[in-house]
Amino acid sequence: MSYELTQRFFFEAAHTLQRAGAIDAGLARDASRRIHGHTYVARVTVGGEPAPATGMVVDLALLRAEIERARALLDHRLLDDVAGLGAATLENLCGFIHREMARTGWRIVRVEVGREASGDSCTLRLE
Repeated sequence: MSYELTQRFFFEAAHTLQRAGAIDAGLARDASRRIHGHTYVARVTVGGEPAPATGMVVDLALLRAEIERARALLDHRLLDDVAGLGAATLENLCGFIHREMARTGWRIVRVEVGREASGDSCTLRLE
């Protein structure tokens, strides 16, 4: 058996986005280049077997503490200025959160980031 433990969190952040290609013409390009913000919802899933001594894959208190550390790097920030993020896309946010959480040594199996107000989301599957 294998278990997956998921913790959800939110962060508020602003960014700009330079677009290329067909979307370059018109309002979408102009709106994206202006500073704008979103409420993001993210989920981090850790997989594994419960430790015999504790019955836990990961202690939720430890998981929440590590998520708070990663969240603090993004929350109420201008994402354009976050070192190591790159363009503030959902894909890059998933990768950034994964890299921050991978430092724990836990087996991160999935990272999801979305913007519920617009219905957009991205999932990074690591298995």
